[in-house]
Amino acid sequence: MRRLMPRAVVLGGSVAGLMAARVLSDHADEVVIIERDAPDSGDGPRPGVPQGSQVHGLLPAGQQQFERWFPGFIAEAIAAGAVVPPFGSFEFIMNGALRTAKPIRLEQPGLVSTRPFLENLIRRRTLAVPNIRVVTGRAEGLIVEGERVVGARYVGDDGAAEISAGMVVDAMGRSSRLSDWLGDHGFDRPPMQRMGIKLNYATAMFRRDPNMGDTWGSIAFDDGSGGVPRIGGVNPVEGDRWMVLIAGYADDRPSRDPEEFVKRCVEQFPAKFGEVATGCEMIGPVITYHQADSRRRDFHEAKRLPAGLVAAGDAVASFNPIYGQGMTSAALHASCLSAYLRADPDLDRPAQRYFELVRVVVDAAWQTSTLSDLGLAHVDGPYPRGYALISRISGRIARASITDDAVNHKLGLVTMMLAHPNSLMSPAFVLRAMLRGSAPSAAK
Repeated sequence: MRRLMPRAVVLGGSVAGLMAARVLSDHADEVVIIERDAPDSGDGPRPGVPQGSQVHGLLPAGQQQFERWFPGFIAEAIAAGAVVPPFGSFEFIMNGALRTAKPIRLEQPGLVSTRPFLENLIRRRTLAVPNIRVVTGRAEGLIVEGERVVGARYVGDDGAAEISAGMVVDAMGRSSRLSDWLGDHGFDRPPMQRMGIKLNYATAMFRRDPNMGDTWGSIAFDDGSGGVPRIGGVNPVEGDRWMVLIAGYADDRPSRDPEEFVKRCVEQFPAKFGEVATGCEMIGPVITYHQADSRRRDFHEAKRLPAGLVAAGDAVASFNPIYGQGMTSAALHASCLSAYLRADPDLDRPAQRYFELVRVVVDAAWQTSTLSDLGLAHVDGPYPRGYALISRISGRIARASITDDAVNHKLGLVTMMLAHPNSLMSPAFVLRAMLRGSAPSAAK
């Protein structure tokens, strides 16, 4: 590790920004996070994270990264109340069929918690690093000299201000204005891809009753091949609560009406949903959320970018949140930034190598989530080359994973972001999946 700059500035203090700040602390004398929500905004969802009340998944690949940058993170999370369900206690139901294939046993325990719980833990660990501090403010633009970003403009408690930096990180999320700022300074705007998904969430908390059977949680996925596509989850979270999510697409939009929420759980989802919704006390209101599309900004394709600038997290790509890739992708972007900075880069040149590394992460997550979404009737592209064949193979893999241990294991590594989707394309594996996925027992 080498000190490469006097100061680095991170625009945005969510998971992506916090992780980037931790990495930069090894290479800058000072790291300043500019975040519009005050760091002492409480334990609930922050105003700047409208989806903060919804279910968030931390995939095993994300846990590995958090443990890498914050040793002891998992033990600390468990001590603070994160739930560790017993191995094999989650049920997965796909198109009405219960998965009977053996679950994957990993070295680290699976953690289940709310987004505010996890983010607050990451924030505490990040701000405990001596050379990281937070400034409350709203980012308003870049300071550019020639072909290089040398700082940022923001509006803080004392009005408009400027701050110099050897590197600026855009971690402002889906609503990032970086493309406009680049255009204003005469640089290329990164090409953006969008896939309209029209996802509609509704989430409610219930007081958890430990006497309601041995099933700690339930994940239900219906791709719509037999009717209406729906996804849901019953997740045990800190504070002896169950967080129940029900989701639909397009015109299938759950409301904030508690009675309707309970009715949907009983009539449209597996038994565990109805048991919790009717047998446990609902705590607080039903909270809804809508995400119109998945999107990615392909910085690696921009021909002219300034030096001293990178982007991370949802500012680069945000996916259908059903697949739980967001926080894990942000953590992997941070490790891409570390790999870039450890290679002793020329910071007076654009960070092309960083964006190429991030592209690998984005491509993997995008391939996994959008391929499933393209199977929905209301989603009309963009389609990848060879989509018809890829879709047929992926469908067989998904069906085979319900009953076949080997297929489920390999597919699980991909969905957990521990392996690249291309690992599913070996001839032997495809042949096994095509044979097992066509068996009548796999579709019942």
